[in-house]
Amino acid sequence: MRVLDRLQPLALLVLRVVIGTIMIAHGYGKVFGGFSHVHEMVQHLGFPGWMAYLLAGTEFFGGILVIAGLFTRCVAVAMLIDMSVAIWKIHWHNGLKGPGGFEFPLCVAAIAFALISFGAGPIAIDAIRQGGGGRRTKAKLA
Repeated sequence: MRVLDRLQPLALLVLRVVIGTIMIAHGYGKVFGGFSHVHEMVQHLGFPGWMAYLLAGTEFFGGILVIAGLFTRCVAVAMLIDMSVAIWKIHWHNGLKGPGGFEFPLCVAAIAFALISFGAGPIAIDAIRQGGGGRRTKAKLA
């Protein structure tokens, strides 16, 4: 199935666009309109209010960065933490499926974990900054 290996760069791009779009959609309202509500919610969950800035920034601006493929691994770590806290503090008591369940944030967390593990791929600004995707060829190793 070597033919399918050629699709890996496209698969990483798709993962980035999907998680980025989801995070931008969830962060947009936090950044442009409902920040006071987010601040109160974060405090109600037992966290300091300043963490609302991290939450909103991770979701909205982090989504933009991930789509672009810029600082992908770092942003994906922040997204994984964001989703893990959401599962733990908000969705866990609702179970896996059903209204308010944690199946959706779990999927987003899994995508973030995949991006942490594999990086942005060659179709990304990270690849340009690293000089061709950061992959070490035999020529570079010699």
